[in-house]
Amino acid sequence: MGRILSTLQQAKRVLLGQVNAGRAATVYQDDVFLVSYPKSGNTWIRFLISNLVYQDEPVTFANIESRVPSIYMLPDRVLRGFPRPRTLKSHECFMPRYRNVVYIVRDPRDVAVSYYHYNLKKGLLPPTCSIQDYIPQFLADELDMRCGAWGDHVMSWMCMKETRDKFLLLRYEDVLANTETELARVAQFLNLPITPERLQHAVRFSSADRMRDLEKKQGKDWVFAKGMRRDIPFVRAAVSGSWRSSLPLESVRKIEAAWGTVMRELGYSLSKDLPTAPRTHQPVS
Repeated sequence: MGRILSTLQQAKRVLLGQVNAGRAATVYQDDVFLVSYPKSGNTWIRFLISNLVYQDEPVTFANIESRVPSIYMLPDRVLRGFPRPRTLKSHECFMPRYRNVVYIVRDPRDVAVSYYHYNLKKGLLPPTCSIQDYIPQFLADELDMRCGAWGDHVMSWMCMKETRDKFLLLRYEDVLANTETELARVAQFLNLPITPERLQHAVRFSSADRMRDLEKKQGKDWVFAKGMRRDIPFVRAAVSGSWRSSLPLESVRKIEAAWGTVMRELGYSLSKDLPTAPRTHQPVS
């Protein structure tokens, strides 16, 4: 009986337009989608773009959905009301309907570390689950978004990028190293006006320190984080290479065995190719 009632309530929400759009979101020809595998820097890029556009009112976790909305947070009827051209966040594998795409990729070893903490935050993993025990679930895409394994997700877009009207590849590590330069590339892709001053402003107001401070202040009111553990931050270290001290060597080898070819194509060196071997991992809580 409970399952029937839940189904009826879901049907009612669909009829009332209260269900978040998700994969079924209406897509317009001039839409630009910020697409990534989860925990690859999508939220940071949204902050950078929003702070570039809205210089007089810096973006926060309270207003981000009104600037660069996620297809998973708002009903389709609301998204259709946004002024065009729209810039939207998505974690979907290749979608033929997405004609203009900024694809954000991150080293899967770092993604695994970040996603582990995120799944703990959401309560999808028991507090006693070690990162080593989590890695097989990560490889098999068994938790959270179910948007395909990392390698499948990445290659679904990379193999089809030539079929898009416009396609821009961003590596999270490059944005970390040269934030203003990479943001300028995104701005040109979106046809946004840029000056050195505007870029500097956007970078300053999108720093990891500021985002962490905003999360602390707005965490309890942030719709996205409702019901999640507040003792585990969403915005963590915001660095590259944390896998060296966080992942056991056995876990590193499993990830590289699964996706080593794809990683090399994207410029990520495998552990055996690095000058020094990964350090012994530290336990992560």
